[in-house]
Amino acid sequence: QVQLVESGGGLVQAGASLRLSCVVSGRTFSRYAMGWFRQAPGKEREFVAGVSRTGGNTRYADSLKGRFTCSRDNAKNTVYLQMNSLKPEDTAVYYCAADDSMVVLTTTYAYDYWGQGTQVTVSS
Repeated sequence: QVQLVESGGGLVQAGASLRLSCVVSGRTFSRYAMGWFRQAPGKEREFVAGVSRTGGNTRYADSLKGRFTCSRDNAKNTVYLQMNSLKPEDTAVYYCAADDSMVVLTTTYAYDYWGQGTQVTVSS
């Protein structure tokens, strides 16, 4: 019932910025904490960032060092991931996910719905 569609990925040079968007179908968007994950070839899917139901709380992977910002617009059923100062090691497929939770969790198994992903490639 819940469908998630990511967009905004692409090929950029190191130091560039991208903003990913994830549009969520249905009328229950505000019930979900939203997370962003990424997966590089041969690597496990890892938590990137997340935002709580109302946008009041966010969480980030420590390794991002403040380069990424997660936000949401409940009126548009959309969650965003602003990525700045991109590095080659940020290259991965980025997924958004929805979790029927009051808090932002960082584990993949906590999330109930997933998008198909959008490719982000950062060249040196």
